[in-house]
Amino acid sequence: MNKQEAKARGKVVCGFMGALLLSFGIGAARFVLAQEASYDVVIANGRVMDPESGLDAVGNVGISGGKIRAISSGALKGKQTIDAKGLVVAPGFIDLHEHGQEPRNYQFQAHDGVTTSLELEAGTDDVDKWYSAREGKSLINFGVSIGHIPVRMKVMHDPGTFLPTGDAAHREATAEELSSMADLMEKGFWRGALAEGMGVNYTAAASHAEIVEMFRIAAKYGASVHVHLRYAGIKEPMTGLAGIEEVIAAAAATSAPLHVVHITSMGLKNTPQLIEMVAGAKKQGLDVTTECYPYTAGSTALQSAIFDPGWQESMGITFKDVQWAETGERLTAETFEKYRKAGGIVVIHSIPEEAARAAVANPMVMIASDGMPITGAKVHPRGQGTFSRVLGHYVREEKALDLMTGLRKMTLMPAQRLEKRAPGFKDKGRIRVGADADITVFDPNRVVDKATYEEPLQYSEGIQFVLVNGVSVVTDGKLVDGVFPGRAARAPISQ
Repeated sequence: MNKQEAKARGKVVCGFMGALLLSFGIGAARFVLAQEASYDVVIANGRVMDPESGLDAVGNVGISGGKIRAISSGALKGKQTIDAKGLVVAPGFIDLHEHGQEPRNYQFQAHDGVTTSLELEAGTDDVDKWYSAREGKSLINFGVSIGHIPVRMKVMHDPGTFLPTGDAAHREATAEELSSMADLMEKGFWRGALAEGMGVNYTAAASHAEIVEMFRIAAKYGASVHVHLRYAGIKEPMTGLAGIEEVIAAAAATSAPLHVVHITSMGLKNTPQLIEMVAGAKKQGLDVTTECYPYTAGSTALQSAIFDPGWQESMGITFKDVQWAETGERLTAETFEKYRKAGGIVVIHSIPEEAARAAVANPMVMIASDGMPITGAKVHPRGQGTFSRVLGHYVREEKALDLMTGLRKMTLMPAQRLEKRAPGFKDKGRIRVGADADITVFDPNRVVDKATYEEPLQYSEGIQFVLVNGVSVVTDGKLVDGVFPGRAARAPISQ
């Protein structure tokens, strides 16, 4: 065959294959044909689901150099092949809200399908130090915000550790302190913080003017503000609705993107109304998003400002609804005072099941765990089982939402929330050629959360394979030892 004949035959073959691709109804860019090249890893015969393109078809995924290089209906050759027959091949889950940014937490998160774990509500006061502590040592990807809480604690010399217990919780800032806070927040953005973290309920003495100023700084850097509202509960005038009004107003006044964290624990029985507020703000052109976890209990530190006098009336609960995490016991008036002085984590049984279900089922509400650091044998189960609980309980058993919607809420939507400030997220949360090879492979008929309030440190089941930047961290449902492929998820550094 001469060169002209070969060229002509190539055109015919390409034309035929292009027509074949179009017949799939998914476009050549989404589902490409097998190539002769060999890939580092091939995920074969799985149900490939991509929330961005809508792709939902049995196929093969070729991975090399930490990236997805091919998605094919035909066979692909790989140095390593993962047989995913009967399994779903999805983008790795992105958790926008995980406080436990340590190796043990990452192990539980990997078992739950998470490939990128982010601390965006509380954040840090030193972005460089936070990232350097995890570089080259992490099972999964990691990222952080510059946090108003730790910055306020630093400036006001608060004695608290994770959350404020002194002046940062209970005193209005002076003009000089506010200026110092602003300087530290700006430095955090220069150093690549993904977002701005804010927990107004924990810094209850912060003035409305201070909150607006923090929003103004975030807007300057195109950063979303991830806010724990000032109020959580059902007693007027300090309700979740009043809390969300404050931050929507701040977002409107400053043009800062707003992300309302764990909307169910803020709204309680009024959760549907808070979701309507978010939807209404979006319709008016504001950049507002929200998230939830799939549980009927929250968790926080008992010594925090949330439990200052009036908490029972505000949340509509009492001592018996608060559980001391370390022992699992429900509190009384006496043990409440005892443990509050000592300090520690409690589980707060305050969210109606119908509120949790409404949020999980709503296509607009992202999924995020709000997982807690693992400091002992007892902790809220959400950090260990959130994503599998959505897929197993709410998608498969309750049929509260379909599988593709569930995946979109834990992959594509979190990536889109961050990609304007951190362009690297344009290559996360998707199964497409050129995207990062952060991939979760699970059995939709078997995936289930095993962590409970009584026995929270149990791995989820049914997550069979997890790849982070093309490296397997979970294989056949078990952790892979000695691998640390997690990379920093970070915004561009400007200074």
